[in-house]
Amino acid sequence: MLTFILRRLGVMALTMVCLTLVVFYLVNLEPNLRRLALSQIDMRSSEQHIESWLTRMGYREPFLVRYGQWIGVVQKQPAADEAGNPVSRFRYCTEPSEPTYSGVLQGDFGCSTTFRTTVADRLWPALGATGILMFWVMVVMVPVSLLIGIFAGMREGTRTDRTLSVASITTTATPEYVSGVIFTVVFASWLGWLNGSAATATSQGISFYNFTLPVMTMAIYGIGYIARMTRASMVEVMTQQYIRTARLKGLGFGSVVVKHALRNALIAPFTVIMLQFPWLLTGVVIVEVMFRYQGFGFTLVSAAGNNDIDLLLGASLVSVFVVLSTQLISDLGYAYLNPRIRVQ
Repeated sequence: MLTFILRRLGVMALTMVCLTLVVFYLVNLEPNLRRLALSQIDMRSSEQHIESWLTRMGYREPFLVRYGQWIGVVQKQPAADEAGNPVSRFRYCTEPSEPTYSGVLQGDFGCSTTFRTTVADRLWPALGATGILMFWVMVVMVPVSLLIGIFAGMREGTRTDRTLSVASITTTATPEYVSGVIFTVVFASWLGWLNGSAATATSQGISFYNFTLPVMTMAIYGIGYIARMTRASMVEVMTQQYIRTARLKGLGFGSVVVKHALRNALIAPFTVIMLQFPWLLTGVVIVEVMFRYQGFGFTLVSAAGNNDIDLLLGASLVSVFVVLSTQLISDLGYAYLNPRIRVQ
């Protein structure tokens, strides 16, 4: 198992390097650099002025050198003004005036031109807000979906099974932006339970009310998907020979389900549940923008819309890390639940 983990960690590191290399190249294309230069100097600047600014700020260094500087394995040279004196690239962020190793490995993600602060000061609070949102989504989504799936699988072919299956398919087939609008109309407009300020997350902080609708919008989509997987797995397990043997020994139906069927039935749903974390990172982009929730998705959209290069790179790095980490945990959990995989 230790060898497997070390091998997977090595693959994760290589994957992160490859993916961040691609993202770094795409974000630093010439049109993006020109837009960055125009946003920092003057929209009517000449070509010579733009080229001079990009050169002095280090954006004309070789691609791999700049990537190494961003990672923190290549020494970063300080930016310079027209007189050659060391200055910060952006006046609202302090940068070293001496050549130094200052990159991701050192905890320096750069400067956000959209929010006029360091990327770390903006990214980590936003990620924490999204973490709270994702936690409550999982708290609501996982138990409800497992109960629906197990209940439907135990009563295969009955009216209860068909009703729960239709409801699960309906919720899964409804995109987040549609269910979000429906919940807003029902709870905020018709019932008046959530007023405008309560239904929208603002800078006043996170409370129960300002993320109730985002949690419901995201949870309702995942509940149907996990419930369908759990039902299919439960139906398959309940037809196995060892379940029939346990029943013939006189064990009660509830005891058979809990002690024998449930663990094997949870193998496939566990993998699906762990894969919900990458989906949640993409789902929060739609939901957070819709409800103005100041989290990771809202920050990512703001960075993309305003050509915030450093913030985009930081957000992409976090996304890749979350996806690869959840896949590793999923594989370890799958091996724990399935002894055959663990032996192999």
